[in-house]
Amino acid sequence: MSLFGKFLKREDSGDGGTVSIEEEQGIVYSPVNGKVITLESVDDGMFSEKILGDGMAVVPSDGNFIAPVSGTVESAFPTGHAYGIKTDSGLEVLIHIGLDTVNLNGKGFRPQVRQGEKVKAGDKLAEVDLEVIRKAGYPTETMIIVTSGNQVTGIAAPSAEIKAGEKLFETKA
Repeated sequence: MSLFGKFLKREDSGDGGTVSIEEEQGIVYSPVNGKVITLESVDDGMFSEKILGDGMAVVPSDGNFIAPVSGTVESAFPTGHAYGIKTDSGLEVLIHIGLDTVNLNGKGFRPQVRQGEKVKAGDKLAEVDLEVIRKAGYPTETMIIVTSGNQVTGIAAPSAEIKAGEKLFETKA
């Protein structure tokens, strides 16, 4: 299979659950269906100024979130709004669902993983009721940040529609 073909190989379980991904090292996949936006366009300096690291963001079109890489869940906030995954190669990725959503104290979030668990790219991380977030007045943008300092390259085009499990960007040590 060609390199390009591997990026497009995805099988959805059909139930909003696990997505089968033919994973490649250094690739970070979209954790959710939606529209790609740049970190610079996120209305929070912590992300837009890349204080935590580089990456991309996705405005989700549904509430089914999957792991964008394989590894160990190093952090899983009890509120369900953020997850940190570390790959076997040392790449660390933060998935932060929405802005200021920690203030919801878990309302609208159904975590599917716990800290210390091993996940494969495509495994379900969380089910999120996006309407709960919107009704509370919070943006739903989801930031996917490389916190280990790796360079982010080969990013998906901003404003493009993306499906969970499709390549969002590449990383280099």
